[in-house]
Amino acid sequence: MFLKSSFTTLVVGVFVVYVLHTCWVMYGIVYTKPCNPPNGANCITPYLSGMPKLEMSIYAAPRPNADGGHTLIHKEEIFDVQDKFERIVNVSLPKKTRNNGTLYALVFVHQAGVTPWQDPRQVHLVAQLTTYMVPKPPEISLISREDQTQHTAEETQQTKPRESGPTAGGGGASMSDQPVSHWRSRLTLNIVGDHFVFDRESLPSDVHRYLRVFQNGKKMVYLPLLFVDELSNRVKDLLEINKTTMELPLTITYDAISLGRLRFWIHMQDAVYSLQQFGFTEKDADEIKGIFTDTNLYFLALTFFVAAFHLLFDFLAFKNDISFWKQKKSMVGMSSKAVLWRCFSTIVIFLYLFDEQTSLLVLIPAGVGAVIEVWKVKKALKIQVFWKGGKPAFLFGKLDESERRTEEYDTLAMKYLSYLLYPLCFGGALYALIFLRYKSWYSWLINSLVNGVYAFGFLFMLPQLFVNYKLKSVAHLPWKAFMYKAFNTFIDDVFAFIITMPTSHRLACFRDDVVFLIYLYQRWLYPVDKTRVNEYGVSYDDKPRRKTHKD
Repeated sequence: MFLKSSFTTLVVGVFVVYVLHTCWVMYGIVYTKPCNPPNGANCITPYLSGMPKLEMSIYAAPRPNADGGHTLIHKEEIFDVQDKFERIVNVSLPKKTRNNGTLYALVFVHQAGVTPWQDPRQVHLVAQLTTYMVPKPPEISLISREDQTQHTAEETQQTKPRESGPTAGGGGASMSDQPVSHWRSRLTLNIVGDHFVFDRESLPSDVHRYLRVFQNGKKMVYLPLLFVDELSNRVKDLLEINKTTMELPLTITYDAISLGRLRFWIHMQDAVYSLQQFGFTEKDADEIKGIFTDTNLYFLALTFFVAAFHLLFDFLAFKNDISFWKQKKSMVGMSSKAVLWRCFSTIVIFLYLFDEQTSLLVLIPAGVGAVIEVWKVKKALKIQVFWKGGKPAFLFGKLDESERRTEEYDTLAMKYLSYLLYPLCFGGALYALIFLRYKSWYSWLINSLVNGVYAFGFLFMLPQLFVNYKLKSVAHLPWKAFMYKAFNTFIDDVFAFIITMPTSHRLACFRDDVVFLIYLYQRWLYPVDKTRVNEYGVSYDDKPRRKTHKD
């Protein structure tokens, strides 16, 4: 008991240190020490404090420099750093870009009335307007075999078949598995609007790469901090480029930004870039970008703390669940059908995520969970695996009298449940086959199964309730793991309620809690005596030992 408590205490201690360290790092990112006094010799003052007249010019070029030709695509002549605007322009594509090539945007902020090339105090950045990605294959009706015509922006951009003439969206999906050039239809620009005075001796390293300084008498002055927001480039905004596409629309968005937000955004972009260097795909990076771009920063901070506690509860639930099943010798009072269902549903969800090419951040934990559920089935059914003649052989253990009685109750509960479950699942699969469209029969099967798992999976928690009712006992359940899982479910439900979602989805999020409340009621109805070994030969600390005459 001491060792178990010490290990849990160690994990919680590491978790607390991690949270505090993260808070300190985040504080160091968003807070920058100003120069004091502002007129000191080590101070770097902003160029914008002199209220200069500026222009913004954006050029398109096939290479990330002005060599080899560039074309002006937009000029913001009356430009105020504190303004906010959005412009939509049509960009002509060079022949090289149409032939699976690249295109870049050269963004300049310079003095009004002169070109960027004549202004020695101009600032500029290069943004990539194209990226390479494997097109999404078209989806068809499995009955009529007709191609699906997508109507949403994301699906049109990625799945529409190529046409013989020019298209506004830039074409559609290629049947090749090779990456092709896609158009980034959004360009998001920012300039730091704060007139912040930097201290030369404590200049942040993340800002240093964007800082251009010149000497103005005895003062050091830095030019406007121009920033290209790469996190706003989402997969849903990509348009596939084909040889017949002569021009494509580009939405240029500008807004002022604070210094703290700039530093935070720089760190996040560097983190996404590092993940891509480690092999994460554009889709993986897009899911991470969505965490930051679709969420308010304050809500994002709250989400971090909630996610940290979620991770802690996940680990503790995992630890207690493994410990419980590792010591489990008898299936008395446990619903084997529920264990089989959890294994089946976890595998189906993993196959679904794999078929949808979900991010590795989600796919890997789902795969680990599926392996654990298979192990639990092996324990529940008392399966022994051994090799015979170079082939695996399986031996199933026998059930004793008490286990057979539990199995009878479990089978009876599943019989009642099947009257409701099977028609619903069959009807849903038939509806998907007739009215919806998928890439293949495999996709239809996996989608039908996973929809059944998500929609009716909570019903498979009911047989265990029925077994508890028949045995008038809950001593056989892993209550510690149950509690940690319940905490995580509650956290998920609260966020589902806070975030704008359909009412039906909110109700679906709370249905598992209703079943868990019934579990708590049964625990109150059939109390466990903590001072003695229970009727299954297990003490309250989950350590199995034999009953004694004194017990």
